[in-house]
Amino acid sequence: MAKKKFVVGCFDDEANLFPAVKKVRTAGYKIHDVYTPFAVHGLDHEMGLRETSLHTAGFIYGITGTATALSFISWVLTSDWPLNIGGKPHFALPAWIPIIFELTVLFAAVGMVLTFCYLCQLSPFIKKHHFHARATDDLFVMVIETTEKTNVDDLKAFLANAGAVETDVQIAEEGWWLGRYDKDQVPFQNKIVAA
Repeated sequence: MAKKKFVVGCFDDEANLFPAVKKVRTAGYKIHDVYTPFAVHGLDHEMGLRETSLHTAGFIYGITGTATALSFISWVLTSDWPLNIGGKPHFALPAWIPIIFELTVLFAAVGMVLTFCYLCQLSPFIKKHHFHARATDDLFVMVIETTEKTNVDDLKAFLANAGAVETDVQIAEEGWWLGRYDKDQVPFQNKIVAA
């Protein structure tokens, strides 16, 4: 994977983070991501991210579960192995509703969890670059992707004026890669480049 240069700014309070995100976007810089120790409501809107499609995926998985349950039960009880159970007709839809409901919920839940893990790149043996050791502890870390035209010193000064308590420059791979932290490298040993 190609390595890119990122400018990292750390903020100690979400009250400083929100105006900084707005200033960075207004100035035309590309925010790679913002890492926070807890969910910050409204940050996705402030960063300009589109609404998630996870609920649409959940609906599709649920409909798939409904269709699977209905087609399998109807095939088994009408064609493959029709049984006379208490005089009920072979196609007894009201009796199948609990099973159809449970399979709908199962498909939707498992599908949404797997989709979420895939989109967030959460899996065993998946490694990502950690931009700061305290990103999930007590600091709000904003990562800005640079280009050839970006003046790194000006951007670091811009972040410091916006309320960043710490800034640095790092070179990292943009996505994720297979590997293990305990075998390949010690986590949080980021390569810091002098500007």
